[in-house]
Amino acid sequence: MNKEGKRLAERVRQEEREKLEVVCRDPWRLRFHLMPPVGWLNDPNGLVQADGVYHVFFQYSPFDVNGKDKFWGHYTSRDLLNWDYQGTPFVTDEDFDRNGVYSGCALARDGKVAVFYTGNVKLEGDYDYILEGRRASVVLVESGDGLRFGEKRLLLTNEDYPEDYTQHIRDPKVFRLGDGYEMVLGGRKKNGCGAVLLYESDDLISWHFRRELTSAQPFGYMWECPDLFELDGEWFLSLSPQGLPREEYRFQNVYASGYFAVRGDFRTDGSLEDFSEWDKGFDFYAPQTFQDETGRRLLIGWAGLPDISGEYENPTAERGWQHALTVPRQLTQRDGRLLQYPVPELEALRGEEKRLLPGVETDAGAAFDLELSLEEEGKLTVRIAEGLLFEYNDGEAVLSFRDGDEAGAGIGEGREGTGEGAEAFSGLGRGRGVRKAKSGALKTLRILADTSLVEIYLNRGETVFTTRFYPERPLRVRLDGDVKEARLWKMRAMQVRLDLEKEL
Repeated sequence: MNKEGKRLAERVRQEEREKLEVVCRDPWRLRFHLMPPVGWLNDPNGLVQADGVYHVFFQYSPFDVNGKDKFWGHYTSRDLLNWDYQGTPFVTDEDFDRNGVYSGCALARDGKVAVFYTGNVKLEGDYDYILEGRRASVVLVESGDGLRFGEKRLLLTNEDYPEDYTQHIRDPKVFRLGDGYEMVLGGRKKNGCGAVLLYESDDLISWHFRRELTSAQPFGYMWECPDLFELDGEWFLSLSPQGLPREEYRFQNVYASGYFAVRGDFRTDGSLEDFSEWDKGFDFYAPQTFQDETGRRLLIGWAGLPDISGEYENPTAERGWQHALTVPRQLTQRDGRLLQYPVPELEALRGEEKRLLPGVETDAGAAFDLELSLEEEGKLTVRIAEGLLFEYNDGEAVLSFRDGDEAGAGIGEGREGTGEGAEAFSGLGRGRGVRKAKSGALKTLRILADTSLVEIYLNRGETVFTTRFYPERPLRVRLDGDVKEARLWKMRAMQVRLDLEKEL
């Protein structure tokens, strides 16, 4: 980190010292989800395990609760339960990233951690910032221990991208394949279609363009956060497309996140088929996956969305912080479809078990883990909180808020509007209304509720809903329907150490 970087990192530290005490008094702060110390969080970045240590970097705006001035924050853990905050290793201290250290990835190799990110620059002037006025560079930074990083190295600039692309190219994800390396970048083409650019390298330094990956038919105008990975012999391309028209059961949010199955060799003539959404809830975007040292493919998403202004809001912004990450989810593959389920480590946070009966209200505290199974062809209603219901009937799953404003339908055009200026919303959902999913017969359900965030897993992750909610009192759960068995555990908090006095 250069002199300017150290100055900015110290400013961040001072901001955290001044505001953390007030932020941490907020009763909507979470118990077992990672959050920003102060300010704004968005995309998970640089997910990797190296020498037994899990690294979770994230898009971090400590000075602005609505997401300006993007840096990277950094958490580490050895068990996904006890976390240490490591500060802001990457800030806007170079000319090629002066307007934002945007999203990227990390790769462990030869005892080192290599981080790749997008350096964002917006030139001053009368530009549209789509076809002109923006610089988007791929930057590499390496570390011997995952904590202290060397100098930033510029790898790719606008001149290295195909001519039929706009200046919206970002979010490098790098992985090893054979004796070399592959990189995918998300892009927006001049014809208004989203696509992924594939680059290759032998040494992580010199990269050459291999080909474009895109859908047979237009599928949104921009593809963000691409992630190409193999699981059980099948390849998948995860991404977050922008500009999809909303439907009753699909693409219900301003932007979507999901994955394509990759048919054939993605390096030569492979095609993308059968897009499936990762999550059907109100608050999920920009997931990233990684393989840990036990061989598990884990996913973490942003439990939030950009550009929700006018639809719904997060009242925590008034209390000095906004957004969180999902719990780590383990991916499994079945018949070409991906299932996602909370990692088993979280079960260590469970308290005493309670057995639930249909029709009986149960005190669930501020955070709980609920598992239940249904009778064959059963129906179900779960009141998660007063005004928040999950319902299943005849192949349809519905998550609904019953006490506030319904979600709007406006769709934004970019990611840089972050919710500032939204009208005031009331109620438990603060503007959130209804989200739906088509589902096979519901056999099992798991609900992780954490103070102001809930994740719902149908049939061990065939379908998932994630949403924020803002209760004013402890949660009381009620089940109605054809429940075979139901167990609930109040959840303890994981440990997150924020040592703001250690040397930068």
